[in-house]
Amino acid sequence: MAASWLDLLDPTPEELRSALPPQVGPDVLEELAADPDGRARPLLEAHAGYAFGVFVSILPDPNEDRFVNRQIGVVATKELLVTVRRTPQDGPPWDPAPLRTAGDEPVGLLVHRIVDDVAESYLDVVDAADAEIDELEDHIEDWSSSEVRRRLATLRHDLIDARRVVGATRSAVRSVVDRTLDLGDDELFPEPVERRFADTYDTLFRAAEELDVARELLSSSRDYHQSLIAENQNEVVKKLTVIASILLLPTFIVGFYGQNFVSAFNDGYWTIGVSAALILGSTVLQLAMYRWRRWI
Repeated sequence: MAASWLDLLDPTPEELRSALPPQVGPDVLEELAADPDGRARPLLEAHAGYAFGVFVSILPDPNEDRFVNRQIGVVATKELLVTVRRTPQDGPPWDPAPLRTAGDEPVGLLVHRIVDDVAESYLDVVDAADAEIDELEDHIEDWSSSEVRRRLATLRHDLIDARRVVGATRSAVRSVVDRTLDLGDDELFPEPVERRFADTYDTLFRAAEELDVARELLSSSRDYHQSLIAENQNEVVKKLTVIASILLLPTFIVGFYGQNFVSAFNDGYWTIGVSAALILGSTVLQLAMYRWRRWI
């Protein structure tokens, strides 16, 4: 059966009431009218005569090194599909134009197109995360520690949030694949559409696995950065130890002569050159030994 697709961008509560089917409850209306907070949890629920879903499409922004969560609300009956899009604070809203076709399609297939587009966005997130991790590994020795820590923390937070969204979306899709989404007598998702949802479920499963791999790679980069910090600290401590060792023996010579041979320096044959020669000789000897041991 051909369906009517009504798309709303940032609608007011009055516009929502007039566009949604009359059987939509006030709780669904309230959730669709709420401002997006970037932490929406994807879901797909069965109600009396309609299905209600919330999905999150993630848009990578490589220029700002961030991911933009774009919320999509869906209300589907057998004859009508209503999508409610919200404009995020830090990016553009989700664009349904590429999914619209010239032919008439049932509502279930249109819902699948939306969910499949959302799942494909998660694969884009994986590609963007891999590229950012590669860039981080290439410059981890060049960038400052504060910059590396900032990039690590930001990317880790984004990956955790993306993994949460992917997991919830996969659970919603599984309710269609397992036929646990009960809409009563209306068959919103016939068997051909269910098979399409099964393919989308495989895409979500792959995206979740690759996000886990990206998190492991990021953890390896963080461990490597920490080892670099520890190595640099060891180098600083080693240099300070060498400097203290070089100054220790001259200090001992000066103190020893100043305490025990004060009057001897008044003699012409016993000048300060003796202690200076001892200091210079011991310093050169220490430097040669440290260089031979590869301490400096």
